[in-house]
Order: sequence, then structure tokens, then C-alpha cells
Amino acid sequence: MHDARSLHVHKVALVGQPGAGKTSLVEALLAGSHAIARKGRVEDGTAVCDFEPEELVRHASLSLALASFEQDGHRFNLLDTPGLPDFVAEVEAALAVCDVAVIVVSATDAIGAQSEAIWRLAEERKLPRLIFINKLDHERADYEETLARLRESFGSGIAPLEMPLGTGPDFTGVADLLAQEAHRYHEGTSILGPIPEALAELESRVHDDLVEGIVVADDALMERYLEGDVPSVAELDAALAKGVAEAKVFPVLCGSALRDIAVDRLEAFLCELSCCRHPVRVRAGDQELEVAPDADGEPLARVFKTIVDPFVGRISLLEVLSGTLRPDIQLVNTRTHAEERLHVLESLLGKTAVPVSEAVAGDVIAVPKLHDTRVGDTLAPRSAPVVCEPIAISSPSLSVAIRPRTNGDEDKLMAALQRLQEEDPGLRIERNAETHQVVLSGMGETHLQVALERLATKFHVATDIEELRIPYRQTIAQAATAEGRHKKQTGGHGQFGVVHLRLEPLERGAGFVFVDQVVGGAIPRQFIPAVEKGVRRAMGQGGSLGFPVVDVKVIVDDGKYHPVDSSEASFEMAGALGFNEALEAAHPVVLEPISRLEVTVPARFLGEVLGDLNARRARVLASESGERDQQVVALVPTNELARYGIDLRSLSAGHGRFSTTHDHYEPVPVAMVERLLGREREKVG
Repeated sequence: MHDARSLHVHKVALVGQPGAGKTSLVEALLAGSHAIARKGRVEDGTAVCDFEPEELVRHASLSLALASFEQDGHRFNLLDTPGLPDFVAEVEAALAVCDVAVIVVSATDAIGAQSEAIWRLAEERKLPRLIFINKLDHERADYEETLARLRESFGSGIAPLEMPLGTGPDFTGVADLLAQEAHRYHEGTSILGPIPEALAELESRVHDDLVEGIVVADDALMERYLEGDVPSVAELDAALAKGVAEAKVFPVLCGSALRDIAVDRLEAFLCELSCCRHPVRVRAGDQELEVAPDADGEPLARVFKTIVDPFVGRISLLEVLSGTLRPDIQLVNTRTHAEERLHVLESLLGKTAVPVSEAVAGDVIAVPKLHDTRVGDTLAPRSAPVVCEPIAISSPSLSVAIRPRTNGDEDKLMAALQRLQEEDPGLRIERNAETHQVVLSGMGETHLQVALERLATKFHVATDIEELRIPYRQTIAQAATAEGRHKKQTGGHGQFGVVHLRLEPLERGAGFVFVDQVVGGAIPRQFIPAVEKGVRRAMGQGGSLGFPVVDVKVIVDDGKYHPVDSSEASFEMAGALGFNEALEAAHPVVLEPISRLEVTVPARFLGEVLGDLNARRARVLASESGERDQQVVALVPTNELARYGIDLRSLSAGHGRFSTTHDHYEPVPVAMVERLLGREREKVG
């Protein structure tokens, strides 16, 4: 292990759609640097970064994994991410940490919606990124078509630095378009030579594409180029470095991870990228500050990933933002204000941990057994308890209600869910107070299925899914009065209480108002709170319809009592009986929750999305055109959105995204009330 301060540290996220070969590329980089003896494979479960049981079964990455290694004075922290859209939260965590994102695309497949979504996330963060065209050794590989798709999907700035020497089984190496030399590979060894004359025409065409992709970063060069003046190689090199750092130019490299062709050139290019990092924005009270990523500065770190190991316990992955961390350093969690001692610092290679003596600004390390530290928390000195910007995670798009398969495991289930959420911040957990269900929300069906599998295998809690109940409510349409009479003789002291109630409707959202207008001592003052308690209990039970009652004023204006038999329990019962009787006479109205839905889709899918929303009883409030996409804002009954994430993905070929928030309640259409009540009775039955 070299002195950490002498190393050039890189944090590289490998991202892209499923099947592009991200994990295979990580394996090739690790093997090329001799960090591992030989490459593993996703298909047979020997890949370093795919070690969770669910990943081994599915032969796919489902979690963010870290693989760190050193090579020739450089330290690489490779962040291998899932390609499935259901696990986008893992991608977002990696993009929040990395210095550069490598977008891995397959030369045999189209640029899918997931790659475009990841590109958009990186673009929002102004993150430097480069593209690696993989699988050029496959039969259906098409370099030129892939390049055209990249420009169509990602716009200007695409700068192909390399082109393949042959494709499919004939793929043997790459041509460097700036140096204008060929690199052929034989048994893992690169052989330098001239670019074949047969490729001269294609090389000239792609070289023009390269120049066009680079000059967009420099207005002066662009103007000269448009006037016919081709910049020199030195000028292009300088503009390329500037454009990559400013996230305006996106170099394109190519190769084959499985056959180790040009993977070494990807590593070499990553080494050439500037390690200069921008200051970190932090908050100290009401002030915003910038902290330089200086190894000699105050120690500062942020947790971006938690792994729950059944043997070790909680392992926190930290990015070191400033200063130098050493074992047993004591910092403060600025969320909880509790001190955390970092007993051990570890470098991870998949699931293999190696202790390290220090970690400097720019590095990524693992720390086991922190007490109450979770994703997004900042660890700082007590003398400077600053808070870093939170890691933005997409909102869940699908929810299910779950219950423990074994009676009595409710507490065990909630504890396991909390630990699961620590490991996967893309999950949301709620115990709904109105429906009394435990609701688990995630990014899609596969995400939730994997979460439930982990509950069973890692935390030993088996669960069943039940239908998600919508929290309907009811109110009244008109005023009504009733008398609640509770009289019972039991041989000794009896029970006696009579109340006269008047119900009046309130505005939507007003809640509940209780008014005491009793005069002359018809009901003693000490029993009035019991009347209100009985009314509130009846409101929660919902009378004959069974939905909680809201937006009602209840006035108690008269009643009777018995000096011996009256009690708080008697008047509580009388209040409930009176409310239920008045409710039936006040024409109860069922209310359903309405959500505010914001949908963003490419314009070509707008018609299908609007037609679908119309079928969901939506009321469209606005439709606006953006630079690339169309945004629709609508109010939609929450019941109609139970599987909207899945349906939108189908309607928009995976390009759509949406968010929902509760907006208000409004009456259920009369024609639907009986059908709704029938469904509710079936659930109860």
C-alpha cells in the first residue's frame, strides 16, 4: 500500500443500461491492474462486484458495489452500478460521489431509456462523463450506428477518440484518432502500428466527428473551425481537457471487456483526466460555505451507502471530502450530534475488506459498526459541525402493503424494514394510521420483489402482500340533529346519559369542530369532554359506511343526566350513539384522496399519456413543452395511480418519469360509490 497522499485518487462510476457490460468492464480493469488473479463472470456468479444472493440468482447487479485498487501511482475507486431502472437510487448515490461517470453502451443494442435517464441525471449534476462502446467483438456489433445513436440521444459534444479495427469476430484493436495510430491486441498485449489504409475513409469521417465534438467547448476554436481552419492536435488536446472538465465534451472510447481489448486505454485515459475537484458546498447554521478538498484541511466525510452484513453488522461507505482520516479518529454526526469513532478504515474490493492506515480527501473508504449513521449523514469535527448537501434520491413509484407471515412478528418486521431501508434508501416504509397497513414503496416490481427476498434471507422475516387500501373518508352534505340516549340498569348503579347533537358541514379541509352550547346544567360540565370523546370515537369508526368522518361541526346543546347513574362512560356512549344517528340523517358523502401528478415524457408519447390519464379520471391542469420533453400536471384520484409507475414505463417505452403528492379530498362520483362500498365489504369479509 502506497502513501495515500502520494496517489492520484479517482472516483469512477460505471453506469448504463442492463446488459451493456459494466460489471464485466470492472472485472477487466481489476484483472488488468492485477488487483484480482483472473476475471470473474456475472453469468457464473464469480464477478467481484456481484456477491449478494439475489444478484447471484438473477445474474445481474442489484446494488452499488465498490472496487478499489492501485496502479502506477493512481488509486481507483470503481463504483459498479445496477442497470435496471428499478435500482436508480443506487446510480444516484454513485453519481453524487464520483468525479467522472463512464457511460457503458453496447455496440449491439440501441441506446435505451435507462441510459438516457442516467445521462440526464449526470447532466443535472454537470458531471464529467465519457462513453465506452463495449462488445465490439459481438456478431451484431455496429460502431457507426452506435455513434449515430449516441449523437441522437445525447446531443452535441460527442467526441469519438477511437474507432475499432474490425468488428465482430474480426475485432482486433482500436485506432487512436488524435495520435492517428493503431493499437492491435494479441493475447492481452497491445501492438502499436499505423492505421490500415482500408480504414482511411472511415477514419477521416470519424476524425471529423471528433473535431466537431471537441471544438464545441471553445467558442474561438468553433468559429475558426466553421471558417475552415482545422485546429492543431495540441489545440484539440487542450480543448478536450477543458471540455471534459466542464462537462461539455464527452470522449468516446471503445473495446471489448470480455476479450481485454482496449480496456488498458480506458484506464490510461482516466489517469490523464484532471484530478482537480471543486470545493464542497456545506451549510453551517444559516450560512452556506465552501470546503476545499485539501488533505491538510479539517476532516470531513459523507456517508453515501450502507451495507448490512449479517456477520459484521452495518458497514458505512464514506467519501472523504476534506482532510485525512486515520483509524480511531473521532468525528460528530451533524444530524444526530452524536460522536462516532471510526475504529477501522477499510478499502473494499467487492465484499473483501482490507484495512488501511489513512484515507485522504477524494478517497472512498468503508467503516464498519458506526452507531447511528445513515446515508447522507455528514461526519465532521465537533469544532466545525457543518452539514453537506443531501444525496438526492428519486421518489418511489410503486407501493404494496405487506404483513408478516407469522402472527406476532409485527415488531420484528418493522425492525427489519428499518435496517433494509438503511441499506437501500430508494425504499420508503410507512405504517398508515388510517388503513393500519404497513406500506413498502419502491422504484418498481423488481425492486420490491428483491426487497422482500432480502427480508426473508437476510433478516429472516417472511411476508405476504395484501391489497393496498386507499384511505377514503366521508363528510356530510347537510345539517342534521339527533338524540343519543344510553340507559342501562344492572341491579346496582345503572348507566344513564342523554345528549342532543346538531351536525353541520364545514369547508373541505376544515377538520372537526366541537361546540358546547349546553345551558342550565342539562349536562354537568365534567361530562362534556366525555361527549366529545364519544363523538370522536364514532367519527373514526365511520358509521354504516365505515370511513372516518371529517369536515364536520358537532354542537351539543341539550341533554339529561341522573345524579346517581350518570358517568363519563354513559355520556361517551351517548355521544357516539347520537353522532351515528345524526350522521345517517345528514346525507353522508364518501371522499377520495386526490393526488397532484407531474409527468414528464418525450413529446412523441404525449397522446398516449393524455389518453391514459383521461381513463383514470384525471383533470389536466397544465401541459408545457420543454427543451426535450413535455410536462403534464394533473389532479388524479389516488386510487387510479396504484400501478402508474409500471403503466407509464410501458406507455413511454421507459422514457417517462413522474412524481405525486397528496393534494386534497373530494367526493367520489355517485355512480362509483356503490361499487366502492362493495369492494370494501369484500375486504372486511
